[in-house]
Amino acid sequence: MVNKRLYHIVIVLIAFFSLQLISAQTGEQRALEAKRARLQNEIKEINRLLFAERKQEGSVLEQMEGLDKRINVRQELIRVTNQQSNLLNRQINVNIRSISKLREDLRLLKEEYAELVRRSYQNRTQNNRLMFLLSADNFYQAVKRLQYMKQYAQHRKNQGEAIETKTNELAELNKALVSQRKEKDVLLAENKRAKAALYKEIRTQKDLLTSIRQNETRYTAAIEKKRKEARKIDREIDKLIKSAIVKSNKKAGKTSTTSFALTPEAKLVANNFSANKGKLIWPVEKGVKSQGYGVYADKLYPGIKHRNNGVTITTDKGSKARAIFEGEVVAILSVPGGSRAVSIKHGNYISTYYNLSKLYVKQGDKVYAKDVLGDIYTSRFDGLTKLKFYLYKDTSRLNPEEWIYQL
Repeated sequence: MVNKRLYHIVIVLIAFFSLQLISAQTGEQRALEAKRARLQNEIKEINRLLFAERKQEGSVLEQMEGLDKRINVRQELIRVTNQQSNLLNRQINVNIRSISKLREDLRLLKEEYAELVRRSYQNRTQNNRLMFLLSADNFYQAVKRLQYMKQYAQHRKNQGEAIETKTNELAELNKALVSQRKEKDVLLAENKRAKAALYKEIRTQKDLLTSIRQNETRYTAAIEKKRKEARKIDREIDKLIKSAIVKSNKKAGKTSTTSFALTPEAKLVANNFSANKGKLIWPVEKGVKSQGYGVYADKLYPGIKHRNNGVTITTDKGSKARAIFEGEVVAILSVPGGSRAVSIKHGNYISTYYNLSKLYVKQGDKVYAKDVLGDIYTSRFDGLTKLKFYLYKDTSRLNPEEWIYQL
């Protein structure tokens, strides 16, 4: 009896911990599925925004950057899908073990129930229930016998219900197992397609690189021109920020050229901005990050290093830049022979939106999150619509990828 009780305790503990593990894995599976869906959507956006057919094909440099972006996202998608498949494997193994335990538990319950039925039949044939009660020595003993008969009948009923419950649990687990195996097959098939697409993209990139090598002088000149343009824009943005600080502080009677003198209201805006780190909206309604923040190797000549002091977002033609947070327009920049930029002050934080063809705000305007700032310029050369987005705290550059949600 003690051994049976101990067995049931062990079974209950195993079931409890199995449920806890399954619950944790289900949460992880949902998170991975959400990430996989986001990556799939990003690949669609890359194909739509960077590889859509245009009247002009654009530069080979742009094609290389687009391919590299798509390859990186595709590799991440394959990694996440593998994680999902491995997690499903673990869930399947847990279910297999749970099914094995349930079958053993069900077997024991059926054996106990069969023994109860056998004893009940023997008692029915050997002793009449009424005679069993009447043969009691006294009234108290008769009551006890009646209670025993009721408890015995209830025990039989409980055993029957337990068998039915375990049978249903077993059926549900078997059903879940079939579903999980189908889901795993779908993931494996998808991963196979993703790998085939990845290999094709890598071959295309190699072919493109070969054609570039045949025109090396032309493309190295294009790279250098692109680097000079980027450095020029960055210098102009830096000057714009410093100038905005000087003008703002002059009004407040301060002389600092490196940090804003903040009023209590401006401190509140800055604190709210800081509290939203990682949750700020995108500076465009939709698009893809075509170039991230920081130093990166050139796709054609890895020995050449580029630096991006902001992030570059490619979006649809006709798209508009929008404010990421409430603030005040403190500067407007017009690059000679180039595009325009708008800088918005959020306390002592500044967001800057470059490559605008038309502005809808002016210096001194108060803006709020999602307010339209201007039209984003579409290049006549390659047909791409790109916004360069910068983020500063006073004169210190910040990485926008750490501040904008899922950038």
